[in-house]
Amino acid sequence: MAQPRVVTIHYTLTNDQGEQLDSSRVEGREPLSYLEGAQNIIGGLESALNEKNAGDQVKVSVAPAEGYGEVNEELIQPVPRSAFEGVDTIEPGMQFQAQTPGGPQVVRVVEVSEETVTIDANHPLAGETLHFDVEVVEAREATDEEQEHGHVH
Repeated sequence: MAQPRVVTIHYTLTNDQGEQLDSSRVEGREPLSYLEGAQNIIGGLESALNEKNAGDQVKVSVAPAEGYGEVNEELIQPVPRSAFEGVDTIEPGMQFQAQTPGGPQVVRVVEVSEETVTIDANHPLAGETLHFDVEVVEAREATDEEQEHGHVH
């Protein structure tokens, strides 16, 4: 098997409507570095960048299945408002960290009534087709330590 690489990219992410969701190309942001094969970035983007080298430009659309998944309706549910004890103002769009049997999970408030708060534990980009405009800045062999730890140093 080939030596895993550390790949450094500049990217701009947009949705189907062409709205910019994220970019490393804004002032003050560094390019993103990831370790190939370590699931540091979504699978659909990583597979499109395999074997790309410094200077390569890539435009890729990533379907939900290769990105943040489809929206799972079971992850959208009402909880008693009392679960937010000590929180005075609860509004749609707010995010909270909930303790679940599987560990901590970020949930987004989607609706608020007097008795209940409807939360959504899906990733905010679940169900979205993601469009990446990528420039490969650098690609180098990963160090043994990076491979061992599963991330870039």
